[in-house]
Amino acid sequence: MLDHLTLHQLRALDLLLELGSVTRTAERLAVSQSALSHTLRGLREALDDPLFVRAGGRMQPTPRAEALRVPLRRALHDLEVALAAPDFEPSSAAGTFSLGMPDAFAMIVMPGLLRVLRSQAPGLDLDVRPVPVGRLAEVLQTGELDLALDVRPPPRTDLRARALFRDDFVCMVCAAHPAREALDLDAYCALPHALISPTGSGTGVVDDELAKLGRSRRVAARVRYFLAAPSLLEGTDLVLTLPRRVAESLQTRGQLAIVEPPLDLPGFAVSLVWHQRMDAEPAHRWLRDHLAAFAS
Repeated sequence: MLDHLTLHQLRALDLLLELGSVTRTAERLAVSQSALSHTLRGLREALDDPLFVRAGGRMQPTPRAEALRVPLRRALHDLEVALAAPDFEPSSAAGTFSLGMPDAFAMIVMPGLLRVLRSQAPGLDLDVRPVPVGRLAEVLQTGELDLALDVRPPPRTDLRARALFRDDFVCMVCAAHPAREALDLDAYCALPHALISPTGSGTGVVDDELAKLGRSRRVAARVRYFLAAPSLLEGTDLVLTLPRRVAESLQTRGQLAIVEPPLDLPGFAVSLVWHQRMDAEPAHRWLRDHLAAFAS
């Protein structure tokens, strides 16, 4: 039966039952009376019933039409509620968001975000984890991650991105390191280096820029986690080159000093990335806005 009816026809039938007038129903639907008469003919054919007859200058419903009044109104109301944009009230919201980011970015955005969640949305939980290497688009599409922070542009058109902040690189050494006072390129290349490599392999932007100058460095310690930096540097002669915001955060956790690098290193942009299907989801949009606020 539903295959032979349209939502417009059902809406017209509901209004005819409510108003009892073709003229008023046509005005409410913003259609001509002839168009409404055509709709009514289709309803009569589909339901095999006249539905309305004229009596005393008014459209009187037949028993078949009258029997449809309550269930039709209920069904249209339920459909309207289901199609309406859902409300989002942070104070009563509950659930878990999965965020993908390296520990370096978590150090920057998570403290402020967690303070907001605890005060405004205490029922929302966060699951923060690294983005699987090479699988950013896949885990966002499947919903394994709701959001991710990344330094690369979205690889696919079904992903959305919002710029969060720009950063550059600095060097970090033990507070007692002689290079704390001055670090030239020769000393930089001669000293042993620590390298934070989330993948556990490969080189970094420093090595690319040194190669352009015909220089190189020795990586004496390679680890995957930025939070390991203080233990690597304290009491050693190692040099670590890392994003400025991360260095500023780590500086408060140990006896470390920030030194400007002796070569030009390109800055980079960090973006918030998500799948397009989550664009209009209210809770998702609320979280994106707050992440952007604490990352700026």
